[in-house]
Amino acid sequence: MDKRSVTKLKLGPLGNDKPVKVTVELPAAVHRDLQAYATALARETSQPVEDVTKLIAPMLTRFMASDRAFAKAKKQRKSDTL
Repeated sequence: MDKRSVTKLKLGPLGNDKPVKVTVELPAAVHRDLQAYATALARETSQPVEDVTKLIAPMLTRFMASDRAFAKAKKQRKSDTL
């Protein structure tokens, strides 16, 4: 069995949520990595990623969810507004 096929990506199938338009410039290397990630994700989920920019939101969401300092600051901000 090929070890590369056993690797589990951090993102799963992309959800469908109401988008908010954001314009951002990415370094070419980051864009190439997004394309490579989209290819790997399509292979793993059997669902092609038509637009690699659709990966950005779930990646940011996952990153922020795993940042403990951000979670603490977010919780503090919520309690400050109550």
